[in-house]
Amino acid sequence: MPTALIIGASRGIGHELALQYKAAGWRVIATARKAVDLTTLQAQGCEVVPLDVTNINDCGGLGWRLDDEKIDVAILNAGVYGPRTTGLQTPHDTQFDEVMHTNVLAAMRILPIVLPLVENAGGRLAVISSMMGSISERNGSHGWLYRASKAALNSVLKDVSLQTRLAICVALHPGWVKTEMGGVGAELPVVDSAQGIRKTLAGLQPDDNGKFFNYNGASLNW
Repeated sequence: MPTALIIGASRGIGHELALQYKAAGWRVIATARKAVDLTTLQAQGCEVVPLDVTNINDCGGLGWRLDDEKIDVAILNAGVYGPRTTGLQTPHDTQFDEVMHTNVLAAMRILPIVLPLVENAGGRLAVISSMMGSISERNGSHGWLYRASKAALNSVLKDVSLQTRLAICVALHPGWVKTEMGGVGAELPVVDSAQGIRKTLAGLQPDDNGKFFNYNGASLNW
């Protein structure tokens, strides 16, 4: 039975990914911060791990909780948007710290722990990024703190990919999804985004290591 690790599975895309992998017959390890979300995930058949990605002790403890696991697919989904700016409004220190700690520092703490577990299975490691993090493809500056954090996350993922020949590591744009973050005006149902992500990950080849993809498998420029 293949194993999927979904980091940030309490809601939205992460929760849907956990449910879809479970429905497909996978063993699913899912993380969340709140006890109520862990209880829900457990009731849905997932193995649960409490994890606040902004807590250094939680991140450090992930290693011993998952010691010797073989992870076929690991997806780092946890993230926040931050201030919804339309121009170049400077973020407050607390806003900057929250977004960068959640979207970037957490990845720098967690990915080095998870990578060897994915390598054990010759699996796939993905971060849920955003096309808003692409420098070459962007055509607007709204949400510029979020954009900066996802560009930094892409850089972290690329560096991780350069450290392995046993796993395939990619950044994924999930689409503009109808979640709490994406809003009701978004284009894509969360079910479709998760299905596309799963299909894209399943179809990856070794040469795809270190690349950036849309949820539907289309290649994206950094």
